[in-house]
Amino acid sequence: MAEAAMKTAGTPPAVSSKTEGPLRETWHSFRRNKLAMIGLFIIVIFILLGALAPLIAPYSYKEPQLLDRLKPPSGDHWFGTDDVGRDIFTRVIYGARISLWVGFFSVIGSVIFGTLLGILAGYYGKWLDMAISRLFDILLAFPGMLLAIAIVAVLGPSLQNALVAIAIVNIPAYGRLVRAKVLSLKTEEFITAARSIGMKNSGILLHHILPNSLTPVIVQGTLGIATAIIEAAALGFLGLGAQPPQPEWGKMLSDSRQFIQTAPWTVIFPGASIMLTVLGFNLMGDGLRDALDPKMKN
Repeated sequence: MAEAAMKTAGTPPAVSSKTEGPLRETWHSFRRNKLAMIGLFIIVIFILLGALAPLIAPYSYKEPQLLDRLKPPSGDHWFGTDDVGRDIFTRVIYGARISLWVGFFSVIGSVIFGTLLGILAGYYGKWLDMAISRLFDILLAFPGMLLAIAIVAVLGPSLQNALVAIAIVNIPAYGRLVRAKVLSLKTEEFITAARSIGMKNSGILLHHILPNSLTPVIVQGTLGIATAIIEAAALGFLGLGAQPPQPEWGKMLSDSRQFIQTAPWTVIFPGASIMLTVLGFNLMGDGLRDALDPKMKN
């Protein structure tokens, strides 16, 4: 028995799976969601296609080849060619760069400014809350697409101005979300304890309020990328986004709409790219929401 006791005492305690960090736990929960993993796979594919476009693309995305005008899909041109002979597969994978760039950076801009304004409004309240909330109300009073069109019309049609317009339009969505979260957080006991030990407001905001407000913003931001891609495509379709010869998917649809019946491949592949990318972000966003929501965990 003494030997057994010694062996027992010398055996290190088993490490419980519950000691996993929050990031690993979130990843395990996310990975169990098959639809979320499909969404992630779709997004990774489009990111790789865009990043490796110069290596993958068989042709130039901007040089016209009039002799190859409106050729159907074949071994030489997998997605066919457009009305000036450019390879549609090449333009689609280069277009992934533009659409994802607009989606990511417009959402980053919206998240930064929306989170900042939402934290200030929710934490300090009073006249500052009233001013920021009225600003959000003014922006939300206009239909998002019409406001984006108006901003681009003032700034001038270009991809960069379309990105700015999309970012401005979506600021209230993140601002109001963060404001509501901050209003509930600032009454919590740990915030009261931080104040009681003399922690400054800047420290409370940086170390307590901001980290605890990020979960809904991450989920909304993932879903917001899909919305931003659609809005960028809409602006491009109207001629207010990317300008020729940039291969933006919405602009490709606009340029090909007159060939829907005679050359449907010119519309199908850019449209399918928009649909798949948006679907991927929506599936991944839903998976993140379920993984980060404690109520959804067993």
